[in-house]
Amino acid sequence: MESFNKLVKILKRLRNPINGCPWDRKQTPNSLKEYVLEEAYELVEAIEMESADKQKEELGDLLLQIIFLSQLHREKGHFTIKDVINTLNRKLIRRHPHIFGNATARTAEEVRRNWEKIKKTENKKPSILSDYPARMPALAHAKRIAEQASSVGFDWNDPLKALVKVEEEIEELKEEFRTGSHERVVEEIGDILFAVANVARLAKANPEFALKNTNQKFVSRFRYIEEQLKEQGKDINKTGLDEMEALWQQSKVGFSK
Repeated sequence: MESFNKLVKILKRLRNPINGCPWDRKQTPNSLKEYVLEEAYELVEAIEMESADKQKEELGDLLLQIIFLSQLHREKGHFTIKDVINTLNRKLIRRHPHIFGNATARTAEEVRRNWEKIKKTENKKPSILSDYPARMPALAHAKRIAEQASSVGFDWNDPLKALVKVEEEIEELKEEFRTGSHERVVEEIGDILFAVANVARLAKANPEFALKNTNQKFVSRFRYIEEQLKEQGKDINKTGLDEMEALWQQSKVGFSK
């Protein structure tokens, strides 16, 4: 706690209007948005690297943004970091009645469903589905709203059954390519992506992370094609698809070793 209080005092000192840091004094909640996102992404990357030292560093960087934003609101008389922590404490206790109350939840799935029901009651919202931020990645959004619908039983409960829905959506897209408008094609593509995200969820895979991994794999394999063509003294802009496809297949063998 002593170290935490020291961090709060450091931010207060940096924000001192007379002799504080010019950059820190200039910041606003709006200007810090990009840093919050950046630090969150860097923490996720550190987790994927399975580096404890890197996670320690990135957790600190993300905590800095939380303390910084809390200090800005403290200056305006809105709330303090203590208020943030107390609000979180109450929420955790309230949403874990199977630990701090008389409710029962024997599995992680039961806990999740109870959490969603309690959340709906707290927010007094007419829908079980939350209003997620517009900046949230679409695949991650699809996963979360499907999870919330699942909490009341609106779910396939089987990735293979959900996969049938993907196949149906693909057939509908084929039909729209033949007869539909561009708007209908875009709509069907969205339906396919949502259905795939649902399959990923039921398969216990995060669709956002799965796509990220595939993006990285594509980049690595395509760069292999570029490197091989460069070594052969060939211009990729004048290389045929068949030759590039052959190199692509070579890259798959190389990367699988």
